Amino acid sequence: MKNRSLVFGSIVASSLLALAACGGSSGSSDVLPGETTVVTETPNQVVVNPLTGLPNTDPTTLNRPAMVVKIDNHPSAHPQMGINQADIIFEENVEKLTRLAAVFQSEGSDPVGPIRSGRIQDIDLLGSLNKPLFVWSGGNAQVTAAIKKSDLFDLSYTVANKNGGFRRDNDRSAPHNLVAETTKLWTLSPADATAPQAQFSYRSESDAAAATAKPIAGAKVSMDGVKVQWDWDATTSEFLRIQNTNPVVDTKDVQLAVPNVVVLEVEYTNSYSPTSKTLGSGKVYVFTNGTLIEGTWERTDRLKPFLLKDSSGEVIKLTPGQTFVEVARAAKTAVVPVGTNPDDVKFL
Repeated sequence: MKNRSLVFGSIVASSLLALAACGGSSGSSDVLPGETTVVTETPNQVVVNPLTGLPNTDPTTLNRPAMVVKIDNHPSAHPQMGINQADIIFEENVEKLTRLAAVFQSEGSDPVGPIRSGRIQDIDLLGSLNKPLFVWSGGNAQVTAAIKKSDLFDLSYTVANKNGGFRRDNDRSAPHNLVAETTKLWTLSPADATAPQAQFSYRSESDAAAATAKPIAGAKVSMDGVKVQWDWDATTSEFLRIQNTNPVVDTKDVQLAVPNVVVLEVEYTNSYSPTSKTLGSGKVYVFTNGTLIEGTWERTDRLKPFLLKDSSGEVIKLTPGQTFVEVARAAKTAVVPVGTNPDDVKFL
């Protein structure tokens, strides 16, 4: 997945012309969250992946469903597998720590993990992905019952097991050693599974920078028990992730770097196992193309994506490529101004 965002250029600009709204119109230049890609007979059209906005290079992947893998973020779970192949990653607060919900569609990862348990908050958070495959280790009776009643397609360890490539990694200690294989898990998709709808709007090469965009050097986000730092790298046009002062790398020693970081300010229940409220509205910080766009998020239906708008009411467009979403508490994001040493900016 690394350097996928670097293809953002003329090919991406032309590929966005291939996107059309539900209903099949071929005249739309881009697609808004909640719409789907429609392949028409337009000459030289380039089809893009729904969750990244990047040109599709493997037609066999276009119609496959989204797969969400709950990845452990405990220190003992590092380095993680698959974080650089996911199209979208959500980071959620759990019990005095965070957990990742990595969404795969355009690419997969064999192996992927370490895999941990689901949460009730996953049901609302992931609903807009069109009944995604949900890969998790299991959960308590209440969580398990709720997920089984939801439209998330259950591919837990007890359900998928060997058919999904589940195994224990002997080089890691339990419970931080459960892994699986996306290639095998996709073969377990239900017959009526469909591709996900677009979750974000993307800018083309010809789009001018948003009037509300401000150059920045990075950001610091205080999640529960985790201090997250994102440093802008102008060379690769990506934000580099640092967690608790350590660069986050995968098992190939490649640092997690993404062109887009979206910070959603949400309310969490006041309980030992916090539950995020991702329906309603709130403040959003969108870090993209070396800039910050502040605005609001809105979502009234769990089956629809988050709608992101800037302070002027315009839909915020991301850079085609991977997106990392921090599902954060309010007033926990500190911006690192251009020319400022990140060490001089305190976590909130």
